[in-house]
Amino acid sequence: MSEKQTLGPPRECAHMERFLETCLLLLVDEEPGHGYGLMNRLEGFGFPADSLNVGTLYRTLRRLEEEKLVSSDWEEGGQGPKRRVYTITSEGREALAVWIEVIRGNKQRIEALLARYAALHGKEGEKPIWSRG
Repeated sequence: MSEKQTLGPPRECAHMERFLETCLLLLVDEEPGHGYGLMNRLEGFGFPADSLNVGTLYRTLRRLEEEKLVSSDWEEGGQGPKRRVYTITSEGREALAVWIEVIRGNKQRIEALLARYAALHGKEGEKPIWSRG
């Protein structure tokens, strides 16, 4: 390991950003939603609402809309301010299907890696080194 590299969890990871996009696509495929509602539903994927940056969420939704993977409309009626509601597009469903296949392949590789590590070291389920205290 070089001097500049350190052992620990990744600080910024493009892969997690892509995972967030995939989660959002699945959520709006299940049912259309607005930003804060989607943020709450992301908790089911391990994104605690209190630690997810609202700006990141809305930038990601805008990018998905620019890529024509979701569309949005202002919600009419109801009390309070209007909310932008996001809906998946047919292109978004196609992209979601592709990402699910990629994730399935990654899951198999990760499971193989973890099984070999556990067989070698017998440490399955241990906390990561950087989170031990």
